[in-house]
Amino acid sequence: MVDRKKVLVVDDSFVMRTVIKNLVAADPELEVVGEAANGEEALARAKVLKPDVVLLDIEMPVMSGLDCMKRLRLVSRAKVVIISSVAQMGSPESLQARSLGAADIIAKPSGAMSLDLGEKKGHEIVKAARKAAGLS
Repeated sequence: MVDRKKVLVVDDSFVMRTVIKNLVAADPELEVVGEAANGEEALARAKVLKPDVVLLDIEMPVMSGLDCMKRLRLVSRAKVVIISSVAQMGSPESLQARSLGAADIIAKPSGAMSLDLGEKKGHEIVKAARKAAGLS
């Protein structure tokens, strides 16, 4: 029995959460233990679920991903991988996410509703989650 690393998926879009969950679930060493639609839900779920990795969007209602990152350290030791349309290389959001300790940043290829996310960035997302979880 493989001790799988726990992943929490956070995105305000149900469709994006589903795409990301399916990508992660395909890896036998990763397990999606929960999901959240905003930063506030993510904090509550992180306390209970104790994920190893949080895959986090930035632009969300109630509490943004960046505001969530500022508080996450207080409740969780999870590594954060940002998956966001506003986190383009060198953007203020990606620089702030880095300064808050993001393990990796992956830009959604086609805006907030990137239905091609799995096709264009699937391998990169799984690779970043594995690396953040301490898997080779």
